[in-house]
Amino acid sequence: MTADRYDPGAFKSRVDGALRRFVGEEADRLVAIDPELAPVAEQVEAAVAEGKRLRAAFCYWGWRAAGQPDSDALLLAAASMELIHAAAVVHDDLIDDSPLRHGRPTAHIALRSGLRHRPRKVSAARALAMLVGDLLISLAGQLFAGSGLPAAYLARARPLWSALARELIAGECLEILRTGTAPDTEASLKVIRYKTAKYTVEQPLLIGGALAGAGEHLRAGFSAYGLPLGEAFQLRDDLLGLFGDPARTGKAPQDDLRTARPTALLAETWRAADESERVELRTLLARGRSLDEAGVESVRTLMTRLDAPGRIEHMITARVEEATRALDEVAVPRAAAAALAALAHSATVRRF
Repeated sequence: MTADRYDPGAFKSRVDGALRRFVGEEADRLVAIDPELAPVAEQVEAAVAEGKRLRAAFCYWGWRAAGQPDSDALLLAAASMELIHAAAVVHDDLIDDSPLRHGRPTAHIALRSGLRHRPRKVSAARALAMLVGDLLISLAGQLFAGSGLPAAYLARARPLWSALARELIAGECLEILRTGTAPDTEASLKVIRYKTAKYTVEQPLLIGGALAGAGEHLRAGFSAYGLPLGEAFQLRDDLLGLFGDPARTGKAPQDDLRTARPTALLAETWRAADESERVELRTLLARGRSLDEAGVESVRTLMTRLDAPGRIEHMITARVEEATRALDEVAVPRAAAAALAALAHSATVRRF
């Protein structure tokens, strides 16, 4: 990545390197306490091993959009966004009891192997995974504070960290509270906004901008761009989760259905269904963990017949257009504008 061009591969390499060094050192410190902690340390490192680094990129370009130059210290602060994401993923997989992430066992599944001869190994592995997620949150704050940016810059962004944590937890809680209730599109979109959209796009942009001293107009533009784009990102993720190729997504397609997660895709299916179709859908979802691939295919067929995926695609398109218009209304350096446009594309145009 040069000063005037966003190169996703080069940026990802910089963030990967920073995370690998920082988390590797912290994992070594953990094992130095007691070698028995090695499986926990391995999961801390595994949690940050994969990812497109979109959250770090939005934070970085929030800084650049405010007129600041490339900075290794800023890159470290931006990389801390990926540790927040890693923590959220570990906790989310634990809440949903998801078996796979990026095609590999999730933390609470992988940790069972080190507890093979222990009593209550399943509950012990879940407890360890919860603590892995907690440690990742702590490490995110540590990396941000120790990035090397001036203390005055960091102080400008501190309130946004509190907002990020509050909103992310609120979104997770809302998803839990609304799981199994009557599907409702507006309720699902609110979960998406707080659980994903804000911490994926809006808050990283605002944090990067705050670090750079962005003015009120630019910050408002970041929110007007970031919120609809973050929603589009999660809507695409929900489509891929059920209709995507597991070899590409790295996730089990049954996950959302087995837990009756309140996705907009499910809500739009419910809204369009007649009474007999609702009975069919309710019966399938009632199988819970016993829902097999044939049952998943029945849900897909029903969703397709009712054009629920098509309506989600329209939602995605409308939100990307809204984000693009918002970006056009703020004056940012050409390199930042090009990067944010490219990020809007990569966040929402993903292959099935």
